[in-house]
Amino acid sequence: MYSLDDLLRLMARLRDPQYGCPWDVQQTYATLVPFTLEEAYEVADAIEQGDFEHLPGELGDLLFQVVYYAQLAQEEGRFDFASVVHGITAKLIRRHPHVFPTGELYAPLDTPRLNDTEVKQRWEQIKAQERAEKAQAPEQLSLLDDVPAALPALVRAAKLQKRVARVGFDWPNAEQVLGKVREELDEVTAAMAEPTGSSRAQAQAEEVGDLLFSVVNLARHLGVDAENALRGANGKFERRFHFIEQALREQRRAIEGCSLEALDALWDEAKRQEKPSPNGSAASLRD
Repeated sequence: MYSLDDLLRLMARLRDPQYGCPWDVQQTYATLVPFTLEEAYEVADAIEQGDFEHLPGELGDLLFQVVYYAQLAQEEGRFDFASVVHGITAKLIRRHPHVFPTGELYAPLDTPRLNDTEVKQRWEQIKAQERAEKAQAPEQLSLLDDVPAALPALVRAAKLQKRVARVGFDWPNAEQVLGKVREELDEVTAAMAEPTGSSRAQAQAEEVGDLLFSVVNLARHLGVDAENALRGANGKFERRFHFIEQALREQRRAIEGCSLEALDALWDEAKRQEKPSPNGSAASLRD
């Protein structure tokens, strides 16, 4: 069976300027980013689908991205894969003093366990200290400094909101956030009523953005992960639309020739079949 050392050796061979793969030799940090994001989502998809047969392969693809970046950095004399491993290990030991009180990985496991609340409080204190240490000057430090700009927008919105909530900049309850959602929806309606033109399009985009941000806030207050909720909604939409397509195939009808009313009727049938049956299990869709 191949080992991690074998994977590192393979990566070095692929990047060999003379004997390596031309495509791999041409890659940079920036060109790899889209592949890294895609591989991460494929891991998430395999987990959501319960596809544990293919999960090792997806995890391997994601690991290869890390190895790739480390190889690029090693070629430039910045760091290597061992530095990556050391950095994450050291950070996790530092962030879990309740598990590693002496700061040693192989210390005896004799520390009393903390409850979830205590662990969260300790975690946030340590992260805040790390952020302070990273800042060049205390007056330049922002709570939002280390929220990555490249995160998916829903994820980043939730992180920004969670971060400022630590200092009390937050709605007190979900009911008040729901009121804000309604307010933002009214502002979208008002933007739609503006005269046609570039300012109208800009206003609509801005107000829709505010609406989405407030919906993420509502999700956070309800304990719902907005990104996962939207992924679930996407999956539900796909299932129901597949049902429509399959039903029309069985009827030998083209979807392009169907009225919206006919499509809506099939959509309602898809929803009906998704509802739990009397024995408690959901009816399966024909897709």
